Amino acid sequence: MKKWFKNVGPGVLVSAAFIGPGTVTVCTLAGVEFKFALLWALLLSIIACMILQEMAARLGIITGQGLSEVIRNEIKNPIFRTLSILLIFAAIVLGNAAYEAGNITGAVLGMSAILPSYMIEFGAISINLWSLSIGLIAFGILAIGNYKVLEKIFIGLVGIMSFSFVITAIIVKPDLLELVRGLFLPSQGNAGILTVMALIGTTVVPYNLFLHASLVSEKWKGVTALKIARKELFWAILLGGVVSMAIVVTAAASGITNVYSAADFAEGLEPLFGSFATWFIAIGLFSAGISSAITAPLAAAYVVQGCLGWKKGLHSRRFKLVWASVLLLGMFFSSLGFKPVAVIQFAQVANGILLPVVAIFLFWVVNKNTVMGEYTNTLRQNMLGLIIIGITVFLGAKSIYSVFQGF
Repeated sequence: MKKWFKNVGPGVLVSAAFIGPGTVTVCTLAGVEFKFALLWALLLSIIACMILQEMAARLGIITGQGLSEVIRNEIKNPIFRTLSILLIFAAIVLGNAAYEAGNITGAVLGMSAILPSYMIEFGAISINLWSLSIGLIAFGILAIGNYKVLEKIFIGLVGIMSFSFVITAIIVKPDLLELVRGLFLPSQGNAGILTVMALIGTTVVPYNLFLHASLVSEKWKGVTALKIARKELFWAILLGGVVSMAIVVTAAASGITNVYSAADFAEGLEPLFGSFATWFIAIGLFSAGISSAITAPLAAAYVVQGCLGWKKGLHSRRFKLVWASVLLLGMFFSSLGFKPVAVIQFAQVANGILLPVVAIFLFWVVNKNTVMGEYTNTLRQNMLGLIIIGITVFLGAKSIYSVFQGF
């Protein structure tokens, strides 16, 4: 057991990254609006997440490099390489800056459910003190620049999230038959394709593929670590999936009818379970927001580092400048008081649309003998990978079509 805990790390960070305010919000809305009908979409996304993240982890261990670094080295055509790097920059770096506002706001919503908000006036601008405080906490944790410290913090945060949401799901006593039916009998019900896409996008997060490959390349060296990395990844993502499902179950079984923010979710549970349920959700939401507020800037920094060929290391000044810029942008926009729910939903849909693009890049490099040697994808891994890419391309195309139909 002691040895297993020693090897816990990258997989937990991946789970912490996808169990953010986006997951809390999207899963809450899915449970409120469609009850248990979309649990199958979460199950699919958990399986897809395990398969794709295993490829990313294998790439990081075998090559000792991050995904963006391998892409930069393997695309020989200068025009195509430049276009690919620009695509990755736009999708991951700028996207993460936008997500960061939602992450910090999500943590603020958790605090606001149990503590009053404080506003600081700067002329015509009102800044939420909690946004600044949470941003500074994330800044301090990242500034430490110690990977082992980051691991311990995330293990603690994932533990708090798991306890908070799973216990609350048990308290609501869901209909087990309906739960099993929603889990194993795919049905879209009255849900739009964008809702299904958001659920997938909130679990299989494109930036996690970059983050995971970079993290394992720093934590482990040599192919002997592959077995440990796979086992750690499986249990970490399974735990994250259980937490996501717990949020859907809680929302579906609690009788909430209107949710405009994750804070409403906590308030909706209070008449049924008293202040304890509110505390469970508030602490879980705060942990989700803080964890994602750390991983999003970290992932952006790893992407830039790999794309531009910078020297590896958490202590690099340029590395710190990237994550600090993403974090400061998130703090700024969060403190202005924008409503996070619509932005968070849009971000998850965007994640789902971007996913096949990043997955195709990953699929391509893990099948190159010059990169992976004997550890290229097996026939089974390729079949599963192609099925996942096919499903995400189909859903992405349908979601884009749905958006254009709305105009």
